[in-house]
Amino acid sequence: MKLKKNDPDFFEIFHSFNNEEILEYVSISKRTRFIITLTTLITNTSKEKYAIAVRDALEVLSPIEIKEVLYQSVAYVGLGKTFELFEITNNVLAENGVELPLDSISTVNKGNRHEKGLEIQKRYFGAENIQAMIDNTPESQQRFNDFLAGYCFGDFYTRDALTDQDRELITFCILATLGGCENQLRAHVQANFNVGNDKEILIDALTILLPYIGFPRTLNALGIINEY
Repeated sequence: MKLKKNDPDFFEIFHSFNNEEILEYVSISKRTRFIITLTTLITNTSKEKYAIAVRDALEVLSPIEIKEVLYQSVAYVGLGKTFELFEITNNVLAENGVELPLDSISTVNKGNRHEKGLEIQKRYFGAENIQAMIDNTPESQQRFNDFLAGYCFGDFYTRDALTDQDRELITFCILATLGGCENQLRAHVQANFNVGNDKEILIDALTILLPYIGFPRTLNALGIINEY
């Protein structure tokens, strides 16, 4: 409301573009739009806007789904950007009558997290591609393959509440928002296709992202989508 009062011209331009014009071109559900919006706000650490989005998202997302968007983001965005967002999320949920902590939805343990994460990698990217990555990595750097399998995919992708399509769309949106991650973005465009998200869904996601990430990153990501 302060922005509307103090910068009415900008408020009208952005509100009209983001809340009216953009929506004329997308056919994805309101639930998916909120997942995309939460994801890009997390990636950009837009704390105030994120808190508002969490509150509004409760209309179409469960508290556990909202939390899982944040969980899914940590391995890609890093703890430095996400740590305070856990407290913001918890505060908004508590203010809206949600009892914390939420029930655990972890499906792995320390003994099988690496194995289960590797299974997901192979399913998303193809067993031959993952094996080639492992085979071509110097021994002194294999730890990063282990971290990917155990931490990124084992600890997070195996959790309940979100589908494979949700999780890969979140990852696509994170990488598009970050920029400078073109190699990873190419891999995850293909992974999105492999789990059932088609080109139209990714273009709709970019349409939702555009007001938040600007034209250069949007057009870079669009160029990568159009390679397929």
